[in-house]
Amino acid sequence: MHRPVMRVLHVIPSLDPTDGGPSVVFPRMLAALAAAGVDVEGVTTAFEADGVVTGDPPVRRFRRLWRPGKPSWSMARWLSRHVDRFDVVHVHALFSFASDLAAWLAHRHRVPYVIRPLGVLNRYGMRARRPWLKRLSLRLIEGPLLRDAAAVHFTSQAEADEAAALGIPMRGVVIPLGVEIQAPGDRQVLLARFPALRDCRVLLYLSRLDPKKNLESLIDAFAALVAEARDLRLLVCGAGDARYVSALHAHAEARGVAEHVTWAGEVRGDEKSSAFALADLFVLPSHSENFGIAVVEAMAAGVPVVVSECIPLADRIVDAGAGWRCGTDASSLANTLRLALGPEVDLRTAGERARALVRAEYSVDEMGQRLTALYQQIIGRRVA
Repeated sequence: MHRPVMRVLHVIPSLDPTDGGPSVVFPRMLAALAAAGVDVEGVTTAFEADGVVTGDPPVRRFRRLWRPGKPSWSMARWLSRHVDRFDVVHVHALFSFASDLAAWLAHRHRVPYVIRPLGVLNRYGMRARRPWLKRLSLRLIEGPLLRDAAAVHFTSQAEADEAAALGIPMRGVVIPLGVEIQAPGDRQVLLARFPALRDCRVLLYLSRLDPKKNLESLIDAFAALVAEARDLRLLVCGAGDARYVSALHAHAEARGVAEHVTWAGEVRGDEKSSAFALADLFVLPSHSENFGIAVVEAMAAGVPVVVSECIPLADRIVDAGAGWRCGTDASSLANTLRLALGPEVDLRTAGERARALVRAEYSVDEMGQRLTALYQQIIGRRVA
């Protein structure tokens, strides 16, 4: 029986939608690899499952014990028994039980492994959430895993450059993420839920609700714009920690724009497509991103974007005429939004350039082909 050219295992700690972009990218990446002829499987953790296999390509879900670190003993047992069946193991994230264990077991079984850090090695990632513990863990656990990895997969050159500043020798490779060009969404899907958005200009935020996304500055900038343009609305799509979300609602109330902000919660499928169809501009003013998959999704839908200078794709977006770059402070954001919404700007043309940029440089097929080539190179080095 003919054996597939490659068997590749992908490991990610979580596919919870509240964990943001990685949960969206992971199944797309597996599908792109399968389309490229790779025999690919995925494993992850979840509260409600243990050993349950879903999807095509298959993703095996193991019950986690608790959320911090996402440990799963059943995943540990499965990995220890099966990791040597694969030619390459691709690990997503660091500072997590599933990721670190998968890399360690692959190394122990002499299976080459790839690590995708998901931005945790940049300056913001190393400072956020128990930085002293991350520094200690990096010295004892993640540092050796990074040094021994067959490749460290960065999704932008900016992410790679920040990681290099840590001084850890690693075999870095930059392969951007990819999205598919979708048919235009139906505006009426969300208008049926939120009729107040009808006949308005809409600024769209669609991502996790997390402090690093800098929504406070977006609300402050929006408050300045609403005072000048009463037909403007801010549509916020996404979920997050309940206390933080309540604080954002309170912030909008304090700035006097609560009635102009629509909180749609998490949106998927037709509702997500509808959000892009409603948007005049997509806005992401994050303090830090390793890639910014939501930005690329918006551009794929033909929506021009306003992004902070901390988005790795910001320069490429500006060069392509697909959007605008700003600082993370409210004043810079407000001024950039004024420029983008100005009467002399043709947003439709900017949206067409955005879609063309995605088609040329950030397609799912391109991502699958480049990852496949990376695995072939790694396996070739091993054979040699």
